[in-house]
Amino acid sequence: MPTDPEEEGPDAGDDGEPRSTADLVPSEDGAHALAQRFWLYATSGPDVGATFSSSGDRIALGTHASADVVLHDSTVSRFHCEIAPHEGRPMVHDLGSRNGTLIDAVPVREAYLRPGAILTLGRTQLRFEVGAQPVRVAISTREHFGAAAGRSLAMRRVFAVLERVAQSDVTVLLEGETGTGKELVAESIHTESARAEGPFVVVDCGAIPRDLLESELFGHEKGSFTGAVALRQGAFEAAAGGTVFLDEIGELGPDLQPKLLRVLERREVKRVGATRYAPIDVRVVAATNRNLRSEVNAGRFRSDLYYRLAVVEVRLPPLRERKDDLPLLLERILDSLGAGGRPEAALVRAPDFLSEVVRHTWPGNVRELRNYVERCLALRESGPIQPGDGGVGDEPGVDVGVPLRAGRERWVRAFEHRYLEALMARHGENVTAAARAAGVGRVQMYRLLWRHGLR
Repeated sequence: MPTDPEEEGPDAGDDGEPRSTADLVPSEDGAHALAQRFWLYATSGPDVGATFSSSGDRIALGTHASADVVLHDSTVSRFHCEIAPHEGRPMVHDLGSRNGTLIDAVPVREAYLRPGAILTLGRTQLRFEVGAQPVRVAISTREHFGAAAGRSLAMRRVFAVLERVAQSDVTVLLEGETGTGKELVAESIHTESARAEGPFVVVDCGAIPRDLLESELFGHEKGSFTGAVALRQGAFEAAAGGTVFLDEIGELGPDLQPKLLRVLERREVKRVGATRYAPIDVRVVAATNRNLRSEVNAGRFRSDLYYRLAVVEVRLPPLRERKDDLPLLLERILDSLGAGGRPEAALVRAPDFLSEVVRHTWPGNVRELRNYVERCLALRESGPIQPGDGGVGDEPGVDVGVPLRAGRERWVRAFEHRYLEALMARHGENVTAAARAAGVGRVQMYRLLWRHGLR
């Protein structure tokens, strides 16, 4: 964010009403979207007199070097608060700061901002204004990036960023709610990159017991601990020439965070029980459904590790912010279930079905949508949508009105779903242990879990 006002300046006459109910609106050239510009004027504190203007649709304020607005106030947290649009209106979110965030002297955790409002962070006061000229945000002309799909402005903006980062080895941090498709996007970054021919190795930092996670990440030498009966490569060595995807990175314990930091800084790894470091050649993509800036403020996540992971930070929008994608997603789900050409697909393509799914907020995002579609296909009817709707439900009935192959596939899907649910429950949601018990590879297990909406 620049520290000098731009020529257009803030719109002093703006009444604060949103230009649109959407957070992004299309521009005339078709290659950009328009977002509301924010201005902040420091009226007190160490940065008094400074002016900040947003360069995107959301800005983070704090003392950390990677914040969008860097303040020089020791009473301000490293990541103090964030300003982002919500249904076309600017909203401030406190990020678990030490001293809290105030709007017009009223403490808030999140609240809408109006032009002229005074934002107080520690000893610093900032006057908030809305710019007369919008921010131009690049969007992709594509509706697909790898296996990820979307035609909404929110997703095309994400695709525009991913298209650029895929051509380099830069570390990427994916943030988004559960079910937004972070693993799918991570794998798409891999397949669209120069490393596509190399391995794509997944490590779920939240599902693997902490006493085994170090070995899973870095490997171990034979005899290095009880049960280490043979030398084993860790994920970073196994992914040589390819990509390591660290899912749920926010669950990484404090004892492993400095070790991961060294891997990212030095590009070398030491197995458990080894005496020397070995160089590695991997690309790292991490993902979390937590707000890591809040985790840094709370002392649960190292700020230097966050800085190394968030070289490029990509937020995946929840489904409720990309309703324009529903028709496309429904077709993709039908294809992935092998139901695109079956008679019951007409149920999902019916206008009434689309109207119903558009009204739902989908707190479980694309995963919940997929579960609901699969259930409707299995039962051959569109029942009511329940919060967290998932699972195949009852056994599919025997329908002699469909071909044998279609009927058999329906039973196989129902069996797989119940088998995977029971398997994961037995192994405490540990994907590696479940894959070993099922006699399949870890990557294949992840694909099965994704297919059935269990991951």
